[in-house]
Amino acid sequence: MTNKKKNIALLLGDPSGIGPELISKLLTQNELSNANITIIGEKNILNAGDKISGNNSDLEIVTDFDEINFDKKSKYFLDISKGKNKDYNLSECSAESGETVLNALNLALELAKEKKIDAINFGPFNKTSLKLGGCKFDDELHHMADKLNVKSFFCEFNVVDNFWTARVTSHIPIKEVPEHIKKDKIMKPIKLINEAMKLNGIENPRVAVQALNPHAEFGNEEKDEIIPAIEEAKKLGINADGPLPCDTSFITAFKNKNHDCIVGMYHDALQSGLKAFGFDRGVTVQGGLPIPITTPAHGTAFDIAGKNQANLEPTLQSFKIALRMAQNLN
Repeated sequence: MTNKKKNIALLLGDPSGIGPELISKLLTQNELSNANITIIGEKNILNAGDKISGNNSDLEIVTDFDEINFDKKSKYFLDISKGKNKDYNLSECSAESGETVLNALNLALELAKEKKIDAINFGPFNKTSLKLGGCKFDDELHHMADKLNVKSFFCEFNVVDNFWTARVTSHIPIKEVPEHIKKDKIMKPIKLINEAMKLNGIENPRVAVQALNPHAEFGNEEKDEIIPAIEEAKKLGINADGPLPCDTSFITAFKNKNHDCIVGMYHDALQSGLKAFGFDRGVTVQGGLPIPITTPAHGTAFDIAGKNQANLEPTLQSFKIALRMAQNLN
């Protein structure tokens, strides 16, 4: 094959949500001409998305990735229906929806392990349906890490307007956060986001680090753990800065453009600021995996599924990040 474009897999997302209509809209965008595209899923699900969006996805349909020849066409649909042609109800969680999502995701991850695809961009999943469909993990990131045999540190990055965030702790009770604020645990997301930002095209990322306590002074964690982590990062050549008080950190780092990314100690310290500034533009990047995997940060939006009201911008931005990271990976 002489085609040198990166191979990007697109997944339709939960068939009961807005994912299929978003991928249908995404397929009309000029940015996709910069990559080889393989949509993986059940053809009936994309057809349903096309019906909602009003688009006609003119794709070559195959049932095996090895049938694809990107020298002839740049967009293919890898149909995993196996003749069942199921229609899915909108706006409801179900085992069937979760199962088809996992089937598509698992195939994409196998293709990634075989180095046949360079990145994955997926429409929003529904965690309840994933669990009903057989996912043994609490979220898709841990499922992906397991399938890709990742043993090193991984975490979720959230992105708005190419400003990235990572966190030391995630979905745990707030009372448990302080016991996890240790130098070595803080270093892991600092190093990971620094490398991810380089793949995103930032040569020397300016990494802000949030405090834990009000005004970065009503407690010992800053002095004992956070500042030593920042100093250690600097010794490694990372352009780290902080600790920034949480209440003004997004003004300093994001609004005033003093930093390219920020590492926080706990979930809401980051998510509150990020969503206040750009809830309708957010992207999630699955950090620490061997290939770029991205998705819009919003959920399946059952309340507007089927109404052709879903905003394409986060999905388009998530595709662009996946492609850019894939292009910079080698």
